[in-house]
Parts: sequence; structure tokens; C-alpha cells
Amino acid sequence: MESGVRNRKNKSSPKASKVAKGKIEELATEEDHDMLKKSIEKLKHLNENISRDAIPDGDDLATTRDYKGDGESAPDTPPPETAPESATPPTESPKASKKSSKKAKAAAKAAQAASPPIELSLRLDGMSLSLFVVSFLTRIWKLETPRGIVFDELHYGKYAGLYMQNTFFFDSQPPFGKQLVALAAYIAGFDGSFKFDRIGSPYDPIVPVSAMRIVPAFFGSLLMPTVYNVMVELGLSHYAGALAAFLMIFDNAILAQSRFILMEGILMFFGMFGLLCILKFRNLYKQPYTLPWFVCLILGAASLGAAVCVRYFGIFTLFLGVGILAKDFWTMVGDRTVTDRKLAGHLLTRVLVFLTIPLTLYISCFYVHLSLLYKAGPNDNIMTSAFQASLEGGLASIISNQPVKILHGSQITLRHTHGRTCWIHSHDALYPVKYADGRGSSHQQQVTCYSYKDVNNWWIVKKPEIEELIVSEPQVPIKNGDIIQLVHGMTSRALNAHDVAAPMSPHNQEVAAYIDYNVSMPAQTMWRLELLNADQTDGFWHAIESQIRLIHVNSTQALKFSGRQLPDWGFRQHEVVTDKILEQEDTIWNVEEHRYTRTEDKKEREKDLIRSEMIPIERKNLTFWNKLYELQYKMLFNNQENVAGHMYASDPLDWLFLKRGVAYWISANSNAQVHFLGNIVTWLSGTVGLVGYLGLFILYLLRRQRACYDLPEPMWNKFCTIGEVLGVGFAVHYFPYFLVDRTLFLHHYMPAYIFKLCLLAAMVEHGYYLISENFKAAKLAKVYLAVVGLWMVSILYVFWFFAPVTYGNADLTADQVMSLAWRDTWDLIIHKQ
Repeated sequence: MESGVRNRKNKSSPKASKVAKGKIEELATEEDHDMLKKSIEKLKHLNENISRDAIPDGDDLATTRDYKGDGESAPDTPPPETAPESATPPTESPKASKKSSKKAKAAAKAAQAASPPIELSLRLDGMSLSLFVVSFLTRIWKLETPRGIVFDELHYGKYAGLYMQNTFFFDSQPPFGKQLVALAAYIAGFDGSFKFDRIGSPYDPIVPVSAMRIVPAFFGSLLMPTVYNVMVELGLSHYAGALAAFLMIFDNAILAQSRFILMEGILMFFGMFGLLCILKFRNLYKQPYTLPWFVCLILGAASLGAAVCVRYFGIFTLFLGVGILAKDFWTMVGDRTVTDRKLAGHLLTRVLVFLTIPLTLYISCFYVHLSLLYKAGPNDNIMTSAFQASLEGGLASIISNQPVKILHGSQITLRHTHGRTCWIHSHDALYPVKYADGRGSSHQQQVTCYSYKDVNNWWIVKKPEIEELIVSEPQVPIKNGDIIQLVHGMTSRALNAHDVAAPMSPHNQEVAAYIDYNVSMPAQTMWRLELLNADQTDGFWHAIESQIRLIHVNSTQALKFSGRQLPDWGFRQHEVVTDKILEQEDTIWNVEEHRYTRTEDKKEREKDLIRSEMIPIERKNLTFWNKLYELQYKMLFNNQENVAGHMYASDPLDWLFLKRGVAYWISANSNAQVHFLGNIVTWLSGTVGLVGYLGLFILYLLRRQRACYDLPEPMWNKFCTIGEVLGVGFAVHYFPYFLVDRTLFLHHYMPAYIFKLCLLAAMVEHGYYLISENFKAAKLAKVYLAVVGLWMVSILYVFWFFAPVTYGNADLTADQVMSLAWRDTWDLIIHKQ
């Protein structure tokens, strides 16, 4: 405002300055200095008078915009060279001017004193509130029904119980969503004593079913107003935003995923809310480094990070948000008004916020996870020996009661360190003389990798030059680079490898326990010890801590877990081979159990091994960062969810047309059931809308290349923005599943489905725009709206029709069951328990 007033002064002063110029020239010719002084004083008074007229009073500050301080209100014709004769000098005295200025200052102080120092205003969005209420009511209606374990409530309910009992569990997805459910269960007084044993089992009265289901129901309800606001931020109308929310409220699949103890409702909310914050941040382009600018950026990073902390597939939404920010920054690079220093500041701010906040949130949820779960649990054997030993009730007896340093005569079990948990194992069975493909074997004693604790997992470490298999004085420690033999504890046969093809991996060599058949196949039982972390143990071989690689001396190949399963003659155990490629994680082993051999007698030694005590007592300390690193590694490379051949598995192409649903729950006493299936009307309409947008975009693009502009520039830009956010959002959440090597289900499609429904609502509005604005067909536009209304009624009808199998609240009649089975689109499998 001040600059506007200053410009106004400059536009008003030429008249006064030219009056002064004329008078000064006359007085200079007469050399009358007194008159010159008087003229200068009059000029000052005249300027003051003009300034007072140009500046509005404090009460009229709102009208200063009409003065157009940028010079737009300046007259088109220049002022006259001399002042008009009728101009009279101002009569106001300097004293009066001072008094008026004092009054103005006093009035300003009074106004400032009257206003509070901090003002808070609350504005409720009626549409957002209404959408939340309607959505919430549809999700909490008969929330405890069915009072039985529904689909993956088997896992997430079990995890909540293990949190209550501080018992470690392993899951391949981050823990944040499970922690929210566990927190609700804790507040409701759940003690975790209920065993989630199988789908369909009834809940005990002690299980707070409503409290645990209210968490996904609440977040799933927040999704609707969030989607509405995302549409508005994209420049679409409030009606389009409300339509998108309507499509999601009355979709049976979205309802099911946000009504039971499942993670998709929580995941979708955090993803869409983070996207909303990013869009609001982008729209604050002209207000950098203001409070709203920072709030939107920080909340966007936190929400998108929270989505990743619920399920790893939330990283697709994070990539979408980062892509929007990158495009926004690229636009800023082309803005010549932004200096290089400001560009660097914007880039640094965005990078720091989107690195520190999601990463901090991610590490924090795992810190809580590992801090709460300090007791040994059902999934311990997935983790390494050191991790198990850090749990209370885990493998602590190995640390507290067994010796650490491996010596000649040590009895050990060798565990595969990374990947699948198994131990080097041998038994009396031999390799078959010939394999199924006609190849011959060594017919030596089998050596396998066995996934369970067993007495046949024990081996004795032996130095080749020492005959006795006991620890004697002086002790002979095993060091990095030593040549050793491993003798099987129960059969007394040494670990051997020779130039014979392995049974399941013919390109590798077979590993066996050597039997002397007195034929031309000498023993090759020497192995060189290679410590991978020798600096941590001063070069000595330690139990638990040392990670080792055993190099066969004769072939210079490494002992390796091949990952392949032996047939029935190998008791379905896993194959062990040697491989010439040494640097592999499957060639890394570590000692888990360890004890010293005290007797040479074979029978007594076998009795000791059978009686060996493996019950843990105390836990070993392991740093949070070590535990976090190992847990992350196991989560990324140990795919626990990959269940091959599942009857309800589906492919990404099936998702577009809803070819297969999933039976979530079937009552053992009646025909009541819960099925995960979507609203077929919205599902197929969404696919049509997706194809329609792509076709229109290509058509518009081709015609614009021919200089045919079907849309005004603002509308074209909005159409492109919709594609950049919603179309790309669908693509980044859908197409990666074609590359995923795991079993997929329909619920993996839900985040992409959200973007597809938003795009559908945008296309409905775009269709109305084309009819009413481009074609100027008012009657046809009314018909179009009527068709849209009938379409929405059909959505409500289909939602109502399938509500019994979404809520599971009613026993179905035989006709209803048959009508469900009749719909081949869903490919439902109706069966009885």
C-alpha cells in the first residue's frame, strides 16, 4: 500500500512543481529574493495539501485499491505548464497539521489495543464434514458383526496380541499400522491372551473387536473428505469432488477393507492426505517460506512417510508426491524472477524435509517395535543367532553357558546366516546310486540343510594333525585361515566334497559325509576357514558372532546353501553344494550352539549330544541399529507372504474387470458370509473412464498439433494436470505389480483403484463441460445430468444388493447364494466349512 501511495504522490506533484517553476522564473528576473522564499513556502503547503487528499483515512483503507498505485489512474493528458489562475494556496497552518497527525496516531493505537494479540478462527467445511459422517456411519454399522476372525484379521489381530505380551514376531511389512491397532486394543484393556488360530474362529468376550476395528474404520472414513479436497485442489468443482467421495463410500470393496482389522484403509488415507498437502503446497507457489507453506510441506512428507510405514507399497504414493514436487521445482527453474540463491534454497528445503521427516518416522516406528518386542516368539528362527540371543527367553543360554571361542574338539551347529533358516545336517541315508535323470552319484552319506533343530545338526571341529576328538590342554583355538575337518557328531563321518555333480544343481559339486568304500575315490575332507569379520574377534573363530565361509581345499569352492529342495529320498530337506563363486550370501555360515567335547567314547558322546540342553535363560545385548539392519534385511529378502497357488490369488489384468473376489469369512453355522468384492458398476465405469481419458488426451494432443484448439488454454492445462496427478497416480500404483514376483490378491489393487475413481469423477465433469460449453447444448446437458443421476442410483442399488456379503450380518437364503454364484464376474467360490 505504501508503494501505491508513493506513486500517487508522484503522479499528483507535477502540477505543483510546474506552478513553482513559472513563479521562480518571474521572481528571478526581478531579483526579488523575498518573493522567492514566499513561493517556496506556498509550494510546500500545496504539496502537503495534495498528499493529504491522495492518502485515504484509516477508515477508508479498503478503498486504497481503487487508487491504483501502479500508475493506472494517471490522467491520459499531461497537466498544463502553468498553474491555473484560480488556484489558491492552502490555508491550513502547520500547527493544525501536527494536531491532525497526532489524532491519527492516537486512533491507530486505540484500534491496535482493541484487537486481541492472538486471533484464532475456526472454519468448518460442511461438505467434508458431511462426507466423513456418512462414510463413518457406513463403516461402524454393526461393527462387531461378524464376531469371528475375518481373513487377515488372523494376522493383524495376532500381532496386536503379541504386542500386548511383548513377544517378538516377524512380518515382512512395516509395523506402524499394526501399532495403531495394538494401541486401540491396549486402551480397550486387551491382554493378548486370545489365540488367533484360524479364519472363522469366534472371538472370545475378552477381545475388544469394536475397538480394534474402529481404527481402520476411522481412517477409512477420513479418506472420503480427503479425496474430495484433492479434487478441489486440482481445480475441479465441488460437485466432482463430492462425486468421487460418493463412488468410494458406496463401493463394497473399499468398505470391506476399511471395516475389518486390515491395513488398506489406513494406507490409503495417509497416501491421499499426503498428496493433498503436496497439492496445497504447490498452490502456495507465490507464498514461499510462509507458515502455511511450511505446514503443507511438512505434513505432506510426514503423511507420505506414514503410508510407507504402514505397508511398503505406500512408497508408490511417496514417489508420486516427490514427482509433483520435482515438476513444481522444474517450473521454478524457468522463472527468471527467482534468483539462483533462491532456487538452491528451495531445492535444499524440499530435499531436507522429504529425507529427514519420512526417515525419522520410519526409524521411530521400528524403535517402538523393537523396544516393545523383547521376548522370544514364534518367528525367532527366521532371525540370526545373535538376534535370537538378544531376546528374553531366546538363545541366551548359548551365550551365558556355552564357551565363545571355537577350539579343536568343539561341538558346533552351523547355521545358514542369511536367507532361509537351516542348519548343516547329515543322517545315515545315502545318495541314490542313480538320480531320476540317469546321472550317477557318489552314493555317499547325505549332507543337507535342515530347517529344524535336531541332534543330527551337531558337528565336531577337528585339526587334521590331531587324532583325538576332545578338547584337551593346551587348548588349540581355531583361527582365520586354518585348515580344519568337520566330523558329524552322530555318525563320525567327515564333511566331504568331490568332483561329482550335485543332485539338484548339476553345475555345482556334491557335498557328502565321506564313506570309505575302498575304491578310487579318496577322501577330500579338508576345509579352509575364512572369517568375514575377523577384526571383531581378533582373528579367532567365535560362536554366534563370527560369520564364516568354508573353502574346500581341493576344489577351492565354497560350501553353499543352494536353496533347492531334495526329493523324497532326501526327506524334502534342502540341498548343500560347493560353488566356485565364493562371494555369495548363501556361502555364509555361523556357529549357533557350541560346547566342548569331553569324552572320546562315541557312545557317550552321542548321549551327551542327545541330552544337550538348549533352553534359553538370559538375553544378550544387541544395539538397536544392529537389530534394525538385520530386521530390514530379513523383511526385504524373506518374503513370508508369498504363498504359491492360493485359491484366491489374482493377476493385475483381472483387477481391471473384477474377475475374482476373495471369500473373507463364512459362518460355520449358517450361510452368513463376507466376501471381498467391489461395486461392479463403479469398477467397470472406472475402467471405461480410464480408457476415455487416455483416448481424449491423445485426440486433443493430435488436434492441437494441427492447430485445432478444442479447449481453452486454462481448461487444457487443468485437463493435463488431472492426468499428471490422477492418471500417473493410477499408473505408479498399478503397473509395478506386473514386475512383482509374489502371490497377488485383489486388495493390492485398492490404492490404484482410488485414483481410478477420482479420474472417473473428473471425466464425468469434463463430459458435462464439453456438452454445455463446447457444444452449447443446454437440453442435452440436462439429459446428461439425468443419465448421471440414474447411474448413481444403480451404484446405490448394487451396493445395497451386496451389502449382506460385505457386512456379513445376515443369513443368506439359497436364492441369494445362487445369485452370488451366478455372477461369473466375481468368480466366487461358495463352499461350506
